[in-house]
Amino acid sequence: MKMIIDGKAVDASGGAVIEVINPANGAVIDTVPAATEEDLIRAVEKAKAGQKKWAQVPVHEKGDILLKFVALVEADREKLARTLSDETGKPITEARGEIANIPIAFKGFVEKAKHLYGEVIPQGQEKNQEHHVLLTLKEPVGVVACVIPFNFPCDLFDQKVAPALLAGNAAIVKPSTDNPLTLCMLTELLVRAGVTNGAIQIITGRGSQVGSWLCKNPDVHAITLTGSTEVGIETYKNAAGHLAHIALELGGNDAFIVAPDGDVDLAVEELIWGRMYNTGQVCCASKRFLIHNSLKDEFTKKAVERIKKIKTGNPAEDATQLGCLISEKAAIEVERQVNLTVSQGGKIVLGGKRNGAFYEPTVIADVPKTADVARDMEIFGPVVPVTGFDTLDEAVEIANASMFGLCGCVFSADVKTAWKIAVRLECGGVVINGASFFRSFEMPFGGYKYSGIGTEGVLSTFDEVTRTKTIVLKNII
Repeated sequence: MKMIIDGKAVDASGGAVIEVINPANGAVIDTVPAATEEDLIRAVEKAKAGQKKWAQVPVHEKGDILLKFVALVEADREKLARTLSDETGKPITEARGEIANIPIAFKGFVEKAKHLYGEVIPQGQEKNQEHHVLLTLKEPVGVVACVIPFNFPCDLFDQKVAPALLAGNAAIVKPSTDNPLTLCMLTELLVRAGVTNGAIQIITGRGSQVGSWLCKNPDVHAITLTGSTEVGIETYKNAAGHLAHIALELGGNDAFIVAPDGDVDLAVEELIWGRMYNTGQVCCASKRFLIHNSLKDEFTKKAVERIKKIKTGNPAEDATQLGCLISEKAAIEVERQVNLTVSQGGKIVLGGKRNGAFYEPTVIADVPKTADVARDMEIFGPVVPVTGFDTLDEAVEIANASMFGLCGCVFSADVKTAWKIAVRLECGGVVINGASFFRSFEMPFGGYKYSGIGTEGVLSTFDEVTRTKTIVLKNII
């Protein structure tokens, strides 16, 4: 598969390619170009030129073009889903669900774009302003770098590319090296739908090189990145050199709190959704299970029983509910983290074994609150570490001790209790009586502390990819 630069499918100028591997069986699916710095510079130059033309396209026409893209996606949805499943290792049913989200997201952003109205500040709102009227306009930032991770590439393509384009920007997509194929296909469909040449492009290659070149380029005016905290901090430094606007959605170690009156059966069922989906490779997955000591043994036992029913296997088969991790390297890291947690006092009561890129669903009981995983160690895999607590104050203290603050959740039969805990948690979103893995396209999504800067969603992303201009009608009255 090729990159898209200036509306054309191209190879890297140096001719090098990167193999894309199916993590479930090790087979080579395809290759993508290993872009050179020359390729990146050319893409940015074409984006600058294309953005000026694209910005002149009326919003309603932009919306029609993106809806044509949606129709092309729906026509190719099974091919897209199969590609996504093969290159990511996620079950085909989950891949189909992610492709099905594209129309939901793009239609939502199209609707919002048609209502990005300016505001009027009438005369006389403050002293000495009796004769002036002020009008505000939303204008594009310019060239937007969309840096997208492996775990939900299509969902995050939706969240970043749709609003960037609808606001009149040019978008340069930098996909994960592990699974860039589906995003290459989507970018090609946007070109086919009629997006101006240069206004949508995709550059493939190692993030440490291509991503760095992209984010350091002074003609990139905004960067929206979803990824690890380490990469986010490095990107922030690169953006600072030319004052690029930046939005970061980074790591998380979400607390899953079950109060003394919490519904254990509900909590266990939400655990399946909130921790096992995408084999646990979810930024806002529940990752620290803080259970009141009166319920801890019951919760652990029922969690083990329920998780045993999950069918793990070939991601390409419809019956599979849990696939593999993105790579064997990722699975080895999960294995290391589980072993560390055991050495720090935890006890494996289910799973704990690796086979290539597959890692068994794992439950670790009696994890002390001093263990790394109870604070800042984010396990990106299907692992449930259970820590007990005696009081709700203690639960909140454990939850807030982490450097992360993406999301959290609390289970309680008393909405007042749940609300009190929710407002005390230091994170960007809290779910009551549900797992923290909750993200609609409409809602603003983002974290506190080391979990990021800014928010994404139909409600808020346009603020990240536009500038506000004020026009003064001086002495008009």
